[in-house]
Parts: sequence; structure tokens; C-alpha cells
Amino acid sequence: MKTEEIILGNFKLEYPLERLAPLNQILFLDIETTGFLATSSALYLIGCAFYTEGNWIIRQWFAQTPDEEPELLRAFLDFASNYSYLVHYNGNTFDLPFIKYKADQYGMSFNFNSMEGLDIYRRISPYKNFLKLSNCKLKSVEAFLGIARDDPYTGEEMIRAYRDYTISHDYSLYHALLLHNSDDLKGMLEILPILSYYDLFNSPLKARKVQANYYNDIHGIPRKELVLQLVFTSPLPISINAMSRGCYFKGEGHEGTLIIPIYEEELKYFYANHKNYYYLPTEDMAIHKSIASFVDRDYRQQATASNCYTRKLSLFLPQWKVLAEPFFKREYHSKDLFFELTDEIKKNRELFSQYAEHVLNMMTVPE
Repeated sequence: MKTEEIILGNFKLEYPLERLAPLNQILFLDIETTGFLATSSALYLIGCAFYTEGNWIIRQWFAQTPDEEPELLRAFLDFASNYSYLVHYNGNTFDLPFIKYKADQYGMSFNFNSMEGLDIYRRISPYKNFLKLSNCKLKSVEAFLGIARDDPYTGEEMIRAYRDYTISHDYSLYHALLLHNSDDLKGMLEILPILSYYDLFNSPLKARKVQANYYNDIHGIPRKELVLQLVFTSPLPISINAMSRGCYFKGEGHEGTLIIPIYEEELKYFYANHKNYYYLPTEDMAIHKSIASFVDRDYRQQATASNCYTRKLSLFLPQWKVLAEPFFKREYHSKDLFFELTDEIKKNRELFSQYAEHVLNMMTVPE
């Protein structure tokens, strides 16, 4: 077995990783194998990145033959036992189960339960479409962030290269195998700012400014919209914009703009227990039975769930779950929900911050 170390001199993280854990307790992990199934494949390289004495360092354990797999695994497990936080890329699906299977195979008592973990892939994959990524492979995320890598090879090519190396022990193949792994590790460190997009949807937003905007659309029809100026917890490394559900978002650095249509129309508020109400067909509204005694029996009827409402003409904002009450609908079976933009709500900056989080998260859900 061979062990290599690379000191990443002057490397600076562009994401506040210390929010997760002290830097010297965080271990980055990436493995290389001869196949996807641990039952029929060998583990030939384990690479880690860690922080010590002011530098990020990459350490790699390399099995020169498949027979060195137990030695390789034992060296890594001994080293990893010193850390409390593990970062990887899709490791929950591949790296961690693979290592666990091999450890069990060789009777090594180890699991990752004592370590907290962060799978970068799982954190960003829900926002793939919002970020306009074709996929969430590490190289695709690197390209999105404008990060170039030295390694031109695919994982499949590396499998063939390792098989050739076990026969020839060609140094150029050895170098290529280590380079592929070290570039994946450096790539993980370099793409950490992608987590700012996860933070965008999972950390509190602050509505710095709220205002209504009035304009005429392309048909000359007057429209109204709510404009929220937002402040983010983490700065976005690449500016983004998106349109969904009639809303528009643009984010750059620490700030963003969210534009939401304001609907000026008559909507219906549906009472909860229709059995306690009468429906008045002439007025097209429901009233509680306690105040309906003055209405002639010929002009009232028992209310049903679909006609137990009162109508209101006002300004409304859309919501996709009940964030603000009372909530209104166009019809009983309508899935679209709204709340009234009252003078009181206009002054509620905290509500608008929560509303911005609500709208932004709904923009990631397919319509």
C-alpha cells in the first residue's frame, strides 16, 4: 500500500464551513473502486481532505493490488476515527455503504453513526431545476461555478487504468489515478459555495424593503405586483434568476429581488362548519343561523360546503399553503389560496420575510 499527501497551500474556503463544525473536526471523503457493487468490486483508493495547522491537506491511501484492500481500509478507519464530521458527494448512496460492507467483510468494527455528515449532492439536488443544471454530477456543479479541473478522465476510464496498473505498475497510470481522486476532493472544497443555494431555501430570509409596483402589461391592462428586496444568510456565488407560479426571482451576492403578482378581484371566504349557516341565493352569500331569523324561509336554504361563503373585493396575494389567515379562494374546489393585503399586513415585515421563504420554496416545486 502507498500513502500520498498533498498540501493545498494558500487555499481559502469560499464558504463558512465552520458553521457545521470546527474545521479541524471535518473530514472530506472520496473513494475509487473497480465497480459499483461492493460485493463484486475492489476498493483501491481512499482519499481524504482535512484541515490542520492552517492548511488543507489531501491524504490518499492506494492499494497497489486488490490484496492490499484490508490494509488500505484499516489505515483509513484508524485515521477517520479522529474526526466528528464527514463531508462527501453522494456518499450516502455509494461511498459510505461501500466502506461499511468492506469493513464488515474483513471483521473491522466500524460505522459512521458516531460522525455527523453532509452529503453535498443531496443538499443541492432538490434545486437542480431552479439552478438550471442538467444534472448534479460533481463536474456539472464545477462547470456551473466556473471551476476547471486538471483530470480529464471518467470513473469508468479509471477502472480500466487501475486494472492496467496492477499488471504494469506504470507510474503514469498511478499518477492519473491519484490525480482523478485528488481533483474530486479539491472539487468538493471548491464547490462548497454551492451550499449557499441550499441556505437560500433553508435559512431565514430578511425582507429589507417591501413595496407595491403598478404597471400596464403588454395588452395595456393595469397590473399590480409586490416587490420584496431580500437579504440572504450566505452570498450566492453565481447570480441566478427564475420564473415560476407567476413569480420572478433574481439573486446576486447577499441580495435578491422577489416579485409576486397582486390580484385585485372578488374572492370567497368559506366558513368552516356549513351546517351552522344558511345560504342566501339572492345575495349569493351565507349567514350564520343565529342571525338568519329575519330572513324569509323562501329566500334561504341550508348551506353546503361549496356555497358557505362570503365574498370580498380587495387586493390579494397568492399562497400555496395557509401562511396567513383568513385565506380566500375563487371557488370551493380551487387549489389556489390567497390572503388579503390589508393595511395591517403591509406593516408586518416579519410576515413578509416568512412569505418570501414560502414563495421561493414553492418556486422549486414543479407546477
